[in-house]
Amino acid sequence: MSARAIPRQLLPDTTTVSTDGRMSVGGVDIAELAAEFGTPLFVYDEDHLRARCREAVETFGDGVAYATKAFLCVAMAKLAYEEGMHLDVATLGELHVARAGGVPVSHLVFHGNNKSAAELAEAMKAGVGRIVIDSFDEIDRIEAVYAEIGVVAKALIRITPGVEAHTHEFIATGQDDSKFGFTVSTGLADQAIARAKASPAIELLGIHAHIGSQVFRIDSMRQSAAVLAEISQRFNLPELSVGGGLGVAYVGGEEAPTISQWGRSVLEATGQAGIDAHVLAEPGRSIVATAGMTVYQVGTVKELEGLRTYVAVDGGMSDNPRPVLYGSGYEAFIADRADATRTKEVRVVGKHCESGDIIIRQALVPEDIAVGDLLVTPVTGAYGHSLASNYNKVTRPAVVFVSNGNARLVVRRENLDDLTRLDVL
Repeated sequence: MSARAIPRQLLPDTTTVSTDGRMSVGGVDIAELAAEFGTPLFVYDEDHLRARCREAVETFGDGVAYATKAFLCVAMAKLAYEEGMHLDVATLGELHVARAGGVPVSHLVFHGNNKSAAELAEAMKAGVGRIVIDSFDEIDRIEAVYAEIGVVAKALIRITPGVEAHTHEFIATGQDDSKFGFTVSTGLADQAIARAKASPAIELLGIHAHIGSQVFRIDSMRQSAAVLAEISQRFNLPELSVGGGLGVAYVGGEEAPTISQWGRSVLEATGQAGIDAHVLAEPGRSIVATAGMTVYQVGTVKELEGLRTYVAVDGGMSDNPRPVLYGSGYEAFIADRADATRTKEVRVVGKHCESGDIIIRQALVPEDIAVGDLLVTPVTGAYGHSLASNYNKVTRPAVVFVSNGNARLVVRRENLDDLTRLDVL
């Protein structure tokens, strides 16, 4: 644990701290954002988002897709498309939001390990750019839909390359024992590719793999790319997607590769294999994670002498379940004393009726932390809003984008009426 200021690499690109310690993002004071939009509040640096999208396009070229599961709303879909990205969606819901953001269906890549016949029919009728086939059962369903509507599915085959991602088991997907894809080591990948190539219902464009999320080791991704390259070359396929999963730093002392560094590594691996296929990728977390932060208000400071200090905020596992799911770590600072020395160790907890509702197990904060302070957790742009829930019937937070001194509301805060909107008496 360090008493130093929040490491700069954990903050959005346009973050500044004034001489009196007040933090701003996109030229907007965080405390002023909290006063206008309330807390908890997701704040995104729009310039940061656009810069990472542009980096991805510059690295991989046309066809690189933003993985929307990391964070999706209409404004985000529109922004990613404006910056030249395609979008990776995994449900009809994500597909619907992407289209609402003006993304053409031809720019959508449709994932999912258990797509229903209805979902496939909707995607095929709409003309989705790519369907990523995940099982033989899915091939059966695609062929049944084709027999009914006569539309050919443009597709990639998802393979499981048998590569260890060295990440949390819940977000590791490239090992042989996975619910995703066709396993290379058992020969299923070759069988699936052969069947898809022979099917009149499928226009097979290439293969895809995704070995996991929050991956720091580029060599694992490079190894996966090499496996993909060999298969692509053997079957003479025009496209090869290396997926996504690039990790980001969440706490001081962590370092993560950039999108450009990751891209150079996998492109070098595929280049050495001598393939002609167009190499694609699907970054998500690395686009949005560090661009976003969550602003809370402190409601309770509970000192337990000889044990610990609890700092309770007005959010919790409903807006950030990652600590509960994966044991994820975060840093914290106070919005109007962002450069203050952090020497007091506390446990930051939420307001839910769960002892496990912990946002930061061991957080360093200023000694004078008090009720009413605005506590900010950086690097919450990925899998915070997208995993948010109404547990304990809390209302989900608002989302604002900030840029050039302006803040725009892109997702309004839920109200109490939203909690009963779907109820039927």
